[in-house]
Amino acid sequence: MNSENITPTESPKIGREKWQLRLYVAGQTPKAITAYANLKVICEEYLGGDYQIEVIDLLVNPTLAKNDQILALPTLVRKLPEPIKKIIGDLSNTERVLVGLDIRPIV
Repeated sequence: MNSENITPTESPKIGREKWQLRLYVAGQTPKAITAYANLKVICEEYLGGDYQIEVIDLLVNPTLAKNDQILALPTLVRKLPEPIKKIIGDLSNTERVLVGLDIRPIV
């Protein structure tokens, strides 16, 4: 990942439910970049491309934090599939992320 530019990613597949993930960050900090990179690896390995990541920079749009009740950064919010789940941190503990989001490996 280019450390100067975090961009949303979309990789749709037909016939499968798409995971909608929202990553809240505050600028291009090392923690934000690490969280995004870790999330991409987890999504590619465990979701097989059936995901959409929306990166929300609260330095640009601070009012967006209210909707998902964001209190710390970076925070990952799983919007779909329901129920909504949240994980705070740089997402470096893969096992914690998998358990926190109820992700199961694709067999």
